[in-house]
Amino acid sequence: MRILILFIVSLAVWLSAIAQQPNVVLIMADDLGYHDLGCYGHPKIKTPVLDRLAKHGVKLTGFYAGATVCTPSRIALLTGSYPARLGWSKGVVGHILSTDHGLSPKALTMAEHFKSAGYQTAMSGKWHLGDRPSFRPHRQGFDRTFYINKSNNQTDELWRDDKLLEKPYKNRFLTEQFTREAIDFIQANKAKPFFLYLPYSAPHFPVEPHPDWESKSNYGVYGDVVEEMDARIGEILDILKAESLDKKTLVIFCSDNGPEPLTKESLAKPFRGKKWSSLEGGTRVPCILSWPGTLPTGLKTDAIISAMDLLPTLAHVCQIDLIKRSVEHVPIDGVNVWNTLTGMKNSHPRNDLLYWHGSKGFEAIRVGDWKLFPKRLRAKLKGNGPALFHLAKDIEEKNDLSQIHPDRVKSMQKLADHRLADIRTKFIPLGQSKID
Repeated sequence: MRILILFIVSLAVWLSAIAQQPNVVLIMADDLGYHDLGCYGHPKIKTPVLDRLAKHGVKLTGFYAGATVCTPSRIALLTGSYPARLGWSKGVVGHILSTDHGLSPKALTMAEHFKSAGYQTAMSGKWHLGDRPSFRPHRQGFDRTFYINKSNNQTDELWRDDKLLEKPYKNRFLTEQFTREAIDFIQANKAKPFFLYLPYSAPHFPVEPHPDWESKSNYGVYGDVVEEMDARIGEILDILKAESLDKKTLVIFCSDNGPEPLTKESLAKPFRGKKWSSLEGGTRVPCILSWPGTLPTGLKTDAIISAMDLLPTLAHVCQIDLIKRSVEHVPIDGVNVWNTLTGMKNSHPRNDLLYWHGSKGFEAIRVGDWKLFPKRLRAKLKGNGPALFHLAKDIEEKNDLSQIHPDRVKSMQKLADHRLADIRTKFIPLGQSKID
């Protein structure tokens, strides 16, 4: 009888914990620039859904993608670690980086952590962490998958798990298809806690608008595509509300890196640099979070927050234990920023961040409001030696202060060296496969 009572009590505690776990919908745009939403200052592109989300939620103005290009950015987001810890050095799968490589199966992803905590998990969108069977998303913790394996200029294949669904797919319909899949997953799992990862392929080039949005914006085809994505996100929010899940669901929206240089319409104002670059425009991107009744309304913060920080933050919120990691797994570089997101300004845990060029590796470090390029050429400045910028006063990174603050240069270089040395001693290689 005593054993039965203990079992019933334990079951009740477990069910209570599950009931308190929020759902998570993590939405990521592809190559969306900092300036490409109305709530981030764009004068012509209309994004009423994301504007409302920012108005009634939390808007981040100091948010950094995990890297300046697709593959390492996704590695950082899903593992909570600098991509170099997972063996990345340059390029994206299918460009510079061989299609025989991908995220190591030894890596623990956000989906695997959620799944271990009893969540239903799904991804619908762009993967770009490996083409080969051993690297596919349903082998990295996702119960349900619907995806293209690389950027929409690199592949014409649409997959579910190991099954090829369409070849070629129609690029202009992908945003709609990814949204329909996401909505179907939400409705199928509304009685259970779920984690939905929705990495849209839009607005990555080729920029091709859906027929229902073509020529509807005041900013050409690029505006058409961004405005469709905004409306599709609205459809997801409507379903959450219709199913009475809105107050049980944390919604996060961000971009994977800065705007594509070839897409002239996409902007990173007021920053210099675009995708691939470690200047601010290459990696500082929009990020909005909303959880009605839990997160504050209308909070804006310029605290330094990285995509790597989402994993430990979500683990805290969703009661997921990240401590139980075997020795073969790499450290998490992300930190729990929940207190900052809830408005506690004096307890932000991140003060420094490393920057990586998309094909040249480490290039800069930020500490507080200061940013150091050990090699000034990497900051697109002439001459030799370092370049030091005060971002709060010089957001365009044009006024080099390294000669005025040599001690600061020295201390920041020392910290960067320490961080890089730690990464070199605690990492695992990229996964490698020769199986087609």
